[in-house]
Amino acid sequence: MRLSRISIAALLVALVATSGGCALVNRVRAKNALNEGARAYREGQFAEAETKFRSAYELDPTQKNAPLFIARAIQQQYKPGVNTPENLAVGERAIKAYQDILDKDPQNEGAYSAIVYLYGQMKNDEKVKQLLTERASLQTIPAEKRAEALVILASKQWQCSFDITDQKENKVTEQKPDKVLIHYKKPANQADFDKAQQCATEGLKLAEQAVALDPQNPNAWTQKANLLREKAKLAEMAGDTKAKDDFENQAAQARQTQARLAEAAQKKKEAEEAAKAATPPPS
Repeated sequence: MRLSRISIAALLVALVATSGGCALVNRVRAKNALNEGARAYREGQFAEAETKFRSAYELDPTQKNAPLFIARAIQQQYKPGVNTPENLAVGERAIKAYQDILDKDPQNEGAYSAIVYLYGQMKNDEKVKQLLTERASLQTIPAEKRAEALVILASKQWQCSFDITDQKENKVTEQKPDKVLIHYKKPANQADFDKAQQCATEGLKLAEQAVALDPQNPNAWTQKANLLREKAKLAEMAGDTKAKDDFENQAAQARQTQARLAEAAQKKKEAEEAAKAATPPPS
């Protein structure tokens, strides 16, 4: 039996209405699943929260926040410092969840920071260095963000040098009437000195790049001062008094700049908070 045009049109209208109704029902169910997931998350039931958030996203893929909720729920299941295969797999799942977000939104700072943070917790220093190095050279992001990556890289190089120069066997204390002086002597192992020198030199280069990209960044100046101080200690170890004094003077200037910028940033923050507090709430 052939259907009339009117019958076909009526059938199509019914199908559209039914599909629209299903979409509406799914959106309601997705919202309920999100609420249940949020409740489970607050109660520390992170695996259940992940399941609920996934259900919500499957029911309504237009839920923009669901992928982030899923990633956070997985991240909370990872236990830092526990190096079992099962726990490391959870960490990798969390990274993948954040990477999926980043693939769709390359400018998502939260997802990027979470990935770097997780790799750091998993002691994958090479991956952290790779991600930060790539970010520092990325021309498509603001200079301030590139500078932040360089500051972190510089801080790691500072730590590498400091761990060697600060060893007690590499220091000599001199007691003065009004103060205590610390002198630095070359490590017994030449390889340790060479490593510290390499780290301090590379770190200072990174800090100077950060300062060039964002001259108003107090953290960049802090790292520059710290690394200049390392260079001064290493110069003293090498018996180069002139270089030591030069590095010390540069470090002092960097610390002055850092203090000035930090004070200005604090005043700006206080002014913004005062202005916000003085603004009457909307009626």
